[in-house]
Amino acid sequence: MRALTIVLCALVLVGCGGNREISEVDSGTTAIAGGTSRTVGVNSYLWHATLDTLSFMPLASADPFGGVIITDWYSSPQDLNERVKVTIYILDRRLRADGIRVAVFRQTRSNEGWVDAPVNTETATKLEDAILTRARELRLATGPRS
Repeated sequence: MRALTIVLCALVLVGCGGNREISEVDSGTTAIAGGTSRTVGVNSYLWHATLDTLSFMPLASADPFGGVIITDWYSSPQDLNERVKVTIYILDRRLRADGIRVAVFRQTRSNEGWVDAPVNTETATKLEDAILTRARELRLATGPRS
């Protein structure tokens, strides 16, 4: 919880940078006009796309330098007897399809409590595709690269 608070505070501070121009490159370095820069351990487009895509789920852990995002258990309001948890691994500083891995865990409620249940094999692939699509959108939104 403490790490999540730190990450969220950092994101808020970055967003409050005033009129300074920000440009992100595939290496994960964020350069801010005016001379300051910081290095992120993973591709920033994949990182932000993952947070956007999973924004409906509570986060348990987010490590921007190691590239691991872990959600807490989430139950849809339509089915409170099933819950899912997702772990995302961002593996590269480049925006590449093989730069991300998704692991999805599912449980169902029974008389004994929560029990592990099988996950549809397409679920992780669909989530990866959604994150990659969002990452490409973010990259295109930053404009032409110099």
